[in-house]
Amino acid sequence: MRQDPYGRSQYGQGGGRRGGGLGNLRWLILLGFLVYGGCYYLNNRVVDPYTGEKVLIDNSIGVEEEKALGLQAYEEILQQEQPVDPNSQIAQQVRTIAQRLIAKVPEVEAAIAAEKGTQPSGNWKSFDWDVNVIQSDQANAFCLPGGKMAVYTGLIPVAQNADAVAVVMGHEIAHALLRHGAQRMSQQKLTQIGQMAGAMSGMDPQQQQMVMAAMGYGYLLPYAREHETQADEVGLMLAAAACFNPQEAVPLWQRMSEASGGQAPPEFSSTHPNPGTRIQNLTALMPKAMAYRAKFCPQGAAQ
Repeated sequence: MRQDPYGRSQYGQGGGRRGGGLGNLRWLILLGFLVYGGCYYLNNRVVDPYTGEKVLIDNSIGVEEEKALGLQAYEEILQQEQPVDPNSQIAQQVRTIAQRLIAKVPEVEAAIAAEKGTQPSGNWKSFDWDVNVIQSDQANAFCLPGGKMAVYTGLIPVAQNADAVAVVMGHEIAHALLRHGAQRMSQQKLTQIGQMAGAMSGMDPQQQQMVMAAMGYGYLLPYAREHETQADEVGLMLAAAACFNPQEAVPLWQRMSEASGGQAPPEFSSTHPNPGTRIQNLTALMPKAMAYRAKFCPQGAAQ
């Protein structure tokens, strides 16, 4: 059969075989990445003592590495955003709230682990706790892996009282206790594996964008919202055990919603639950929180 200069048969049969071979190769590449991604996912899961569920944490990401990353981020933030005088009244008040919350971490972790039938991790034992107040209009706070915390002054007028500030700080501490930072890093690696699979399997940029969008709405954003819900629960128990009034959580989030001017995106496209969902979840948790307060708050210590 006569061949043309490009190796194709007169009737295009050779070209069909060549294209089929390339298509098969792409499918093999995609399958290989899927197998690798599946193995990575299955081999890097550990039981979370706070939820009793298996979560994805890369085996190479240890608590000490998390701490180092947290410290680096903390130092960079403090260089860019000057904290208020540590001897100021607001700094002292925030520091006192933090100390009360931190003091209850062992008891709360043990209690939650017992409820879930897990063993306490004790990762917090290596934390180098520190807290600063940063001058900013943001109604926000954070706690980085390793226990480095900050509260923005913009939170204070929205919170209105120490109980509400404790609810927010308890939530942020819970993110660190639950190792959400390590989980997000591991999730990002899994996402990168998916991106590489798409690129090397021959997907065009538009197809890759569609796949990643579907992954975002179907997996990544719900995953982030789940982290927020978990931190809400653990943080609420922590605040209650530290003798703060957990019932301040509901009016706090009502005020937070008002402060945002109702500009929050739809829940399905957000990393956070919407205020209504959050308030509903916190309301459902309130009997448990009050039981924690009764159990762990010494008689007469409530303030």
